[in-house]
Amino acid sequence: MNPVVMELTVRGLLGRRRSLLLVVLPLLLLGLAALTRWASEGSINASSGLIGNFGMGTLLPLMCLLIGTGVIGPEIDDGSIVYLLAKPVPRRSILLAKLAVALATTVIFAVLPIVASTAIAGDEDLRLSSAYGLAALLAGFAYTTIFVALSVLTRNAVIVGLLYALLWESVLGGYVPGVRNVSVRQWALAPAEEMLGFRASGWGVSSAVTMPVGLSLLAVVVIGATWWGIAKLKTLRLAAAD
Repeated sequence: MNPVVMELTVRGLLGRRRSLLLVVLPLLLLGLAALTRWASEGSINASSGLIGNFGMGTLLPLMCLLIGTGVIGPEIDDGSIVYLLAKPVPRRSILLAKLAVALATTVIFAVLPIVASTAIAGDEDLRLSSAYGLAALLAGFAYTTIFVALSVLTRNAVIVGLLYALLWESVLGGYVPGVRNVSVRQWALAPAEEMLGFRASGWGVSSAVTMPVGLSLLAVVVIGATWWGIAKLKTLRLAAAD
């Protein structure tokens, strides 16, 4: 990974208008968590419902979409990526540097707010917060890697990502049995369910797959998307040179 590329990526990501959403969306979740605690008197079931449905199902993939497409997508759209690709820096290092920034940003602006919101809405000895924190971390890494690779593949990454995040993960992946098996959210919830043990079903935390299957599929997605992004970035360099 190249520290110069990472520094430029941080400036570009946090210096655009979309960076406001990185603050507004987590604040919205925190506000809903406080409202949920007030309305339900700290009910763990209510807390789990808010985080499982809105936090994990809607906010997390949207945040990862904003971050994943923001670290490289705008540079490809305006053509400035050509100047970076012209430098004597391996294309692998460029993508890994941007991915590292994206993953760190995901932890700060998406994963940590989910943990804090769970604790605020209602928890018992931070068990639910820890479980959802682990699930958000795993799902966030997978989502972000997918969206970074998608940004290299197509200039319509935001549109494609929105359809995937809102339709596949939020709607179909949460309720349709067949789709649940191939949902990043369901894969990431498997370790959370295992962590909670017998409390999981009572608190509404469940996954459509087992923990070994979920972790294996998440690893395949992260590694595959990273490799795919590197390969496409090399092709993009050749196309730009032509």
